[in-house]
Amino acid sequence: MHVTVAGKQVETGDALKTHVRDGLDAITRKYFDHALEANVTFHRSRAHFACDINLKAGRGLTMRAEGEGPDAHRAFEEAAEHLAKRLRRYRRRVNEHARSAAPERDQPAGLERVIEIAAEEEEAPPPNGADHGAIIAEHPAAIDLLTVGEAVMRMDLAHVPVLMFRNKSTRALNVVYRRGDGNVGWIDPTAE
Repeated sequence: MHVTVAGKQVETGDALKTHVRDGLDAITRKYFDHALEANVTFHRSRAHFACDINLKAGRGLTMRAEGEGPDAHRAFEEAAEHLAKRLRRYRRRVNEHARSAAPERDQPAGLERVIEIAAEEEEAPPPNGADHGAIIAEHPAAIDLLTVGEAVMRMDLAHVPVLMFRNKSTRALNVVYRRGDGNVGWIDPTAE
């Protein structure tokens, strides 16, 4: 990261420049490792020193922080604290956005089964008097967290008559299905 330290009617010595570079390197390494450049300006404001930090953290991302103190070092420390707080908040928002956009990792898995209906009536009936066929295929299937509209869209895109999903608002298992009249049915066990 390129750091420029300047003073307006204030002497900026080597010790102050080193202190600023070390402080900004520590902050950007901790919160935002891809910072490009920083401009730090010191000036006097009445009886105090003031410090302005302009950090170009990436394309289109510029952050500004200000601080005052009885000397230039303390003014920088206050401005650096404000900058760190802003970078921390920005990083938290980016992480929360990424987490909300990513699919949930702990989705319960369901088991999809394909049942073959007996073609001939002359075959022996299944045990226990059940009148359905044997299971011929079984594979794991993810139960996605979706809104009802998203579930209907996925059902139509997959060309399946039924889709089970976890409702995004209630987190309960729901089912959407294509009815015989062409409309869509929705089963929500939590609805009253």
